[in-house]
Amino acid sequence: MTQPPSLTPTPPENPMHRTDYPRVVVVAVSSVVAVVGSFFGSGAVAGTPVSEAAGGALGSDATAVAPGGAAFSIWTLIYIGLLALAVWQALPSHHADSRQRALGWWIAVSMILNAAWILAIQFDLLAVSVAVIAVLLGVLVRIFLGLSRSRPSTTLEAVVVDGTMFLYLGWVMVATVANTAAALESADLDPFGWGADAWAVIVLAVVAAVSVLVAFAGRGRLAVAAGIAWGLIWIAIARTQDGGLMSTPAAVAASVAAAVAVVSAVAVRLWARDRQAS
Repeated sequence: MTQPPSLTPTPPENPMHRTDYPRVVVVAVSSVVAVVGSFFGSGAVAGTPVSEAAGGALGSDATAVAPGGAAFSIWTLIYIGLLALAVWQALPSHHADSRQRALGWWIAVSMILNAAWILAIQFDLLAVSVAVIAVLLGVLVRIFLGLSRSRPSTTLEAVVVDGTMFLYLGWVMVATVANTAAALESADLDPFGWGADAWAVIVLAVVAAVSVLVAFAGRGRLAVAAGIAWGLIWIAIARTQDGGLMSTPAAVAASVAAAVAVVSAVAVRLWARDRQAS
């Protein structure tokens, strides 16, 4: 005898839990903290522009791996993305999103660390800023690996969540190199006495190699490559501008590294797509 259909509604795949609400609120508040901190870092309302803080240690001509000033405009896009992400995850339909449950707290930490980095620079604490940005880089790598394990459910999520966090990671990879070089230069340290040009080529070669590893780890995530390439291209531009710190070796190395980052991401993405299709 056929049983009548059950009148009990099917529970949702990811039912909301009371622990979801604190995470949603913290991510939203952290995005505001990050954006407010950016006003101090830009000097728009208060504080000192990052390029002028710490005695100009992070200026575009301070080291051979310092990006040109226009490179920092990428932060506008990143901050817009972080605010959009905060709004997206705050929508009731996304409170129980499995990816946000796994990574939402990490995303909030990345925003707080961003504000902490600006605070450290405002107080001329270069060594502290290096430690902060190194931790931030580690957090962003954790988020990158977590997001790369699953696909976004919609195009909007792919752009707002994955796109924002991957662009953020790509830029911070380059910013970590520039920040570390600035701290070493400020402390008048030159390990082995090889000179700025030699170290620039070595460090940028490492960035290129890491970009290839990231391309494979993320199956060719283009936003990461875009963030890396953006920073590297502006390093090359800054090394060829009259009146700045000229360095042909650094300019060439940065240009090649940017090309490697983009080409490897595109190649891995196409390879992964062909493999999936077959």
